[in-house]
Amino acid sequence: MALSAIAPLAACSNETGSQAVSTEPVEITASTSCELDGMLLTDYPGPKGQIHYAGEDRPWFYCDTIEVLNTLLLPEQIRKVNAVYVQDMGRADWDNPKGAWIDARTALYVQGSKRKGSMGETLGTFSSEEDAQKFIAEYGGKLLRMNEITPEMIDLRGGSGLDNSM
Repeated sequence: MALSAIAPLAACSNETGSQAVSTEPVEITASTSCELDGMLLTDYPGPKGQIHYAGEDRPWFYCDTIEVLNTLLLPEQIRKVNAVYVQDMGRADWDNPKGAWIDARTALYVQGSKRKGSMGETLGTFSSEEDAQKFIAEYGGKLLRMNEITPEMIDLRGGSGLDNSM
């Protein structure tokens, strides 16, 4: 099952009739931490993500694209999503990404490159196919669209659980 079939994104309105909350991307600061593990986002390389949930006054941040997409594809709770963003690595520095937020639904993804994110393997994210192809030529990987991403590609069970060297 692909991601596009799971996480329908809502319009940018507030259902309660109260003042609408902005769904524009929010910049990361030195104190911005990941919702899943508390890691400080600015301490690690690679593209980050943010989800704007309905009824929340601030986005939830994630320290890499695998985490943000896993949260959308395999949510523990079904929640209305107003917007979701990832960083355009064609415009941001991989080692210290700032700004360059793009809609995750229309982003292009590169799986299997040599570049690592905060949690190891991650998906590079791009707004332009030309930038994605340049990245692939230098670092390897395969170009994907959001509807091609499967749960197996964004599994969070990696790390020491799969390390058989001990």
